Amino acid sequence: MVAENSVFHYFQRLRLSVFQVRIHGRGGQGVVTAAELLSVAVFQDGLHAQAFPSFGSERTGAPVVAYCRISEKQIRLREPVLQPDAIIIQDPTLLHSVDVFAGSDPAGYLLINTTKSFDELGLGEYVQGRSAARNLIVPASDIALKHVGRAMPNAALLGGFAAATGLVKLESVTSAIADRFPAKIAAGNIAAATEAYEFVMLELEELKHA
Repeated sequence: MVAENSVFHYFQRLRLSVFQVRIHGRGGQGVVTAAELLSVAVFQDGLHAQAFPSFGSERTGAPVVAYCRISEKQIRLREPVLQPDAIIIQDPTLLHSVDVFAGSDPAGYLLINTTKSFDELGLGEYVQGRSAARNLIVPASDIALKHVGRAMPNAALLGGFAAATGLVKLESVTSAIADRFPAKIAAGNIAAATEAYEFVMLELEELKHA
């Protein structure tokens, strides 16, 4: 029998057929890789997944968007994610230059790579009235710099996503990373994902007692 807290019960709890993730960042930050790693991780958990980038410039520094759909059933959709259930923002400088929140669900998840508060980011009004447990900040670049030696936030944010949503296991995220990269690079990214996971879990625990 599948445990009640298993990812297989996630869609019943949320009454969703497909969970849609949109990832915003800049070229060179591993945005497309993040979507691909997430799709591999949820596949390892027994779910169906689909990952693909937007069709545009991926030159270093240019805004990049990638998508990931997750479902218990085969996914037949092919169009870009216009109504995301989760938004991951790898570069906070995009917040006021790109409409990263287009189509967002007020009850959806938001993870931003930053050390600033929502008020400091100018998003105080945006998150007002929304669940604090679904609108989270993760210092992903700082964590990555510590473990990877580069401010590459994608793996750390996937760890944060696993903690925030419960949709994918941390072990599946780290396994996907291990399969994708050479051992030394994988080890640093796994450490970053694990620290970000623990950071978000602590953040959620603190919110429970706030």
